[in-house]
Amino acid sequence: MEITNAIASFAALSQETRLKAFKLLVSQEPDGLPAGEIARQLCVPHNTMSAHLAVLARAGWVVSKRQSRQIIYRASLSHMEAVVQFLLQDCCAGHPELCASLIDSLSGCEAAKSDKKDSL
Repeated sequence: MEITNAIASFAALSQETRLKAFKLLVSQEPDGLPAGEIARQLCVPHNTMSAHLAVLARAGWVVSKRQSRQIIYRASLSHMEAVVQFLLQDCCAGHPELCASLIDSLSGCEAAKSDKKDSL
């Protein structure tokens, strides 16, 4: 990822509604949500939400797919991974042990999913 792409990505998330929408979509993976449901859950007018989703899509944070009359939005986890890798590419100047706690916290996603499934 080039720095200009990273800047555009961060700019897209640097607005409260867009950040909330992205986080909501991450929590709904892999199914995603229709645009109207995202707007409803975030208490945002539909046309405003559409504009926010368009910004997120242009920056690569979300992808959409038409299903019948609805457009289903999903978080682009591959884009999120690319942004995190961009941030970490020069991590710790060749001393990975300094980044161990950060990397451990990222791997906590799988543990959280397992804990959720176990409690159901």
